[in-house]
Amino acid sequence: MSAPGEESFIIAPPERVAIPVTGSEQLFPVRRIFCVGRNYAEHAREMGADPQREPPFFFTKPSDAIVVAGNDVPYPRATANLHHEVELVIAIGKRGGDIAKDQALNYVFGYAVGNDLTRRDLQSEAKRSGRPWDTAKGFDHSAPVSQITPSAQCGHINEGQITLHVNGDERQRGDLQDMIWSTAEIISALSKLFILQPGDLIFSGTPAGVGPLQPGDEVDASIEGLTPLAHKVLPAN
Repeated sequence: MSAPGEESFIIAPPERVAIPVTGSEQLFPVRRIFCVGRNYAEHAREMGADPQREPPFFFTKPSDAIVVAGNDVPYPRATANLHHEVELVIAIGKRGGDIAKDQALNYVFGYAVGNDLTRRDLQSEAKRSGRPWDTAKGFDHSAPVSQITPSAQCGHINEGQITLHVNGDERQRGDLQDMIWSTAEIISALSKLFILQPGDLIFSGTPAGVGPLQPGDEVDASIEGLTPLAHKVLPAN
């Protein structure tokens, strides 16, 4: 069956979300965004959690939360406490379910630097009430991402500094080897809950030092070996 034409839809279909690929004119189409919670011990402690090595837990963002590198982020509505969270982003390139840990890296297309923006006040209230985190994590423009570097260029990144600066001041610094759950373990665990598909992204957790952003702030995030991410925080619409 051929794909439906534009005239087949009752309303215009949404624009395809895609991320530039480092060193290429091609784009990586985004299907879903999964995120790992509390994957660095010091960050777990600063959020009041016990950083024991329990099974990883996941939450999601919609694909249209992506902010492609080179674009800025409007300060979101309904919050007075927007926080930054720099993360390694894993781009999935192959379909797979129930993936063994020793095979997991074969499903990776590449890696990027991401900022898991969080409405912390809404998250704190959701935690107190035992409610989902969707409004705190999945809002518009909540997932700025750098260009994706193919693993064929950068290899599979298991260590290296991960940092975030705001207006030139260092806020976060860690090392990828400090992740409680490695990239391979994350992929394996997630693939037991979902059949992973090409185009899926996984935000792999943030080191300690998360903190507030204000309109006018300039954010610079980097991970060794990857294209860095930079964006401004614009006044609220």
